[in-house]
Amino acid sequence: MRDYSLSYLTVPGVTPPEQVEIAAKAGFSHASFRLIHLGVAGEPDIDPASPEIIRETKRVLADTGVKCFDVELCKIARDIDPDSFSPAFEAGAELGASQVICSAWTDVRNDRGYIVEQFAYICSLAEPFGLTVNLEFPAFSRLATLDECVEILELAGCPNQGLLVDTLYMHFNKCPLFALERVPSEWINFLHVCDADDVAYTRDEMMRIAREARLYPGEGAIDFSVINYLFPDLPLSIELPNSERSDRLGHEQHARNCLEAAKSVFEGTPQFANQNGMAG
Repeated sequence: MRDYSLSYLTVPGVTPPEQVEIAAKAGFSHASFRLIHLGVAGEPDIDPASPEIIRETKRVLADTGVKCFDVELCKIARDIDPDSFSPAFEAGAELGASQVICSAWTDVRNDRGYIVEQFAYICSLAEPFGLTVNLEFPAFSRLATLDECVEILELAGCPNQGLLVDTLYMHFNKCPLFALERVPSEWINFLHVCDADDVAYTRDEMMRIAREARLYPGEGAIDFSVINYLFPDLPLSIELPNSERSDRLGHEQHARNCLEAAKSVFEGTPQFANQNGMAG
């Protein structure tokens, strides 16, 4: 049986303790927390890495049996000091996380050296806490493709580096999941999964889908069978923001639907009829 983690973006706006409660009720084994605020609308008005929040989150984790898998998001950007991530690394390690997510958001095309330097420094900050830093390639970010991301990792060569693959961004790039065969297996620690329709997307449409309109696994056009072939035991983090469904169903039912759909796709378990009207 795989481990499934509930990503913050699937239930945006909740605090870490609330996220654990939702994850437990929906049947997830793990939760993936946003401990580094990005300054976007809807983030809870708290310091998610504060001692008070971490103590309460640890209590709820212990009470429910849910575990912390990863924390986000380290942005490589000119106006962000990587040292500011250290409190989140310390808090994540205290919660039991083993993974961190990182992505690059610089605005020039000839800054490869800067990205490598910053990524390597972030890895060095995370290493004392036993954390692996996984570089992601959102299709509308500075590193938008698998090849670009792999190049940075090859140049950085950090002992605690990894590659985070989101099935949505592979789909946006028309990059087959079989392309992951050539990636060193030790770099891939988990996957982000969701589904999407098979249409041509503009950059603005990619951003909208990624942030508020992802589909449950099995609803769209992504062929997930490759994941079972290449990564039969790999943990999966369900990052599936869908504002319409969250508003209509509530976070808990939306999260439950996400997990049921994922288990149907990746484990072949029957999918229950639910309040979204998905066929069972």
